[in-house]
Amino acid sequence: MIPFNTNVRDTGTPPIPEAQGWAKRYDGALGPMIDLSQAVPGYPPHADLLKHLSEAAGTQAAAKYGDIYGDEGLRNALSTEISTLYRGKVTADEIAITSGCNQAFVLVMMALAKAGDNVLLPAPWYFNHQMTLQMLGVEPHALPASADNGFIPDVAEAERLLDGKTRAIVLVTPNNPTGAIYPPATIAAFAALCRRKNIWLIVDETYRDFLAADYGAPHSLFSDGEWANNVLSLYSFSKSYCIPGHRVGAIIGGRAILDEIGKVIDCVQICAPRAAQTALTWAIPSLDEWRSGNTAEITRRAVAFRDAMAACPGWQLLSIGAYFAYVAHPFQGASVFAVAEKLAATRGVLGLPGPWFGPGQENHLRLAFANVSVDSIRDIPARLAGFVV
Repeated sequence: MIPFNTNVRDTGTPPIPEAQGWAKRYDGALGPMIDLSQAVPGYPPHADLLKHLSEAAGTQAAAKYGDIYGDEGLRNALSTEISTLYRGKVTADEIAITSGCNQAFVLVMMALAKAGDNVLLPAPWYFNHQMTLQMLGVEPHALPASADNGFIPDVAEAERLLDGKTRAIVLVTPNNPTGAIYPPATIAAFAALCRRKNIWLIVDETYRDFLAADYGAPHSLFSDGEWANNVLSLYSFSKSYCIPGHRVGAIIGGRAILDEIGKVIDCVQICAPRAAQTALTWAIPSLDEWRSGNTAEITRRAVAFRDAMAACPGWQLLSIGAYFAYVAHPFQGASVFAVAEKLAATRGVLGLPGPWFGPGQENHLRLAFANVSVDSIRDIPARLAGFVV
């Protein structure tokens, strides 16, 4: 066989398609599949957003190349929103628009780290972050977070794990897979550590728009005049605007690092999808009320999920947040893969096994409750009743 990149070969296959294969064996006897596997909005985009997408896609402008860093209108709209939300100062020149948030992470890592370097990931981690690092030859080092501390990583533990090849610490808040929301003080402490150690802090904020309405600013980093020297924030439009298929994300960072990231952008994507950028330029200032309604709906689903798990003897709800719940199954000694596969195939409830999110997760499942209606969530206790492995 002709040799190929062993970093890619040794990276695990994408987990979600494998899990969805289990669901294909479900016969529907207990009702429709309750798909808790993937973080996709369980409601459609706003009708006016679809109209703007359609109109923009039919223009000559949308068929042309755009600015490497994204259309100016979208960057201006997002910078205004960020500056208001975080009570700080972020300019359009400190934003790069990407083809989704996963790609944003790839672009950032290609700019920050080389093969042989390492990056700290909170564990349990988002599996695409680990996969990206492994394919790049960058070592993912686990920063443990457990149910005992609400799945919030500890800054002192992170400092002990740093070495001369550490290039960055990654935080994901609200967290995927646990749903944990990191307190602003914790985020600030990590930023201070990274500044002291001359490394980067990367904050993935894909789910920030689903924090409670009265939560306030997710953190205070952008109000610090020095933030651009060592902080990068990643954002996704997919969940907030229900357009994951259009692949639009963002990197917020200082001009110096964005100049380097721009080199990678020019090779990987050239420009983000143009029609979606045009539609989102309209949507950011126009759909505040609709987005708030979606956040309230996700909160209702979280409450329903908490109630449902309380009615499932033996199952432990370890953490729940903006989009995800992290649970422990009651079958001591049983493989969580066997639990998840049988649950999907015989009870029509599809979740993801914890080991896909890193070491030490053998008894856990990630359940993306935001995908399904309150009525479907309320059906979960009946599906789990009498279930054995």
